[in-house]
Amino acid sequence: MTDLTSQDRVTLKTAAFGAVFLVSNADPGFFAMFKESFAASGALAGATGLVKEVLTTGTLPQLPRRSPADVEAIVLPALERSMAILREKAPGEADNYRATVIAAVEQTAQATHGVNEREADVINKVRGALGAPLTGE
Repeated sequence: MTDLTSQDRVTLKTAAFGAVFLVSNADPGFFAMFKESFAASGALAGATGLVKEVLTTGTLPQLPRRSPADVEAIVLPALERSMAILREKAPGEADNYRATVIAAVEQTAQATHGVNEREADVINKVRGALGAPLTGE
C-alpha cells in the first residue's frame, strides 16, 4: 500500500473530476450533461488498483463555482501535481491514472455528437498537464 495523504487523495480526485468538468463545460447543454456524466463515471469506475480506490471512494470533490478559466487554473496544476505525487509515492500507478483520466475526458467528449473544437482544445490541455502526447501530433 502507498502512503498517500488525505490531501494527495483530494488532489488526485479533484484533478480527475475537474478534467471531466472542463471537457463537459466546453460543450454545455442540459441533456448533454447527463450523457457526459454517465460516460465519465464509467471510465473513472473502470480504473484499477489504487487509482480506482482513490477515484471511487469518499466524497466528490468540490470544484469552485467560478468561470471555466478559473476552474482550469485549478484543475490543470492539480493534474500536474497528481502525476508528481504518483511518480513519487506510487510510480506503478502513474500510467494507470493518466490513462484513466484521458479515457474519462475522451469518453465525455464523445458522449454527445462527437468531439468539437473546444472539447479537443481542453482535452489537449488535460493531456499536456498529464505529460501525455497531444492529439493531432
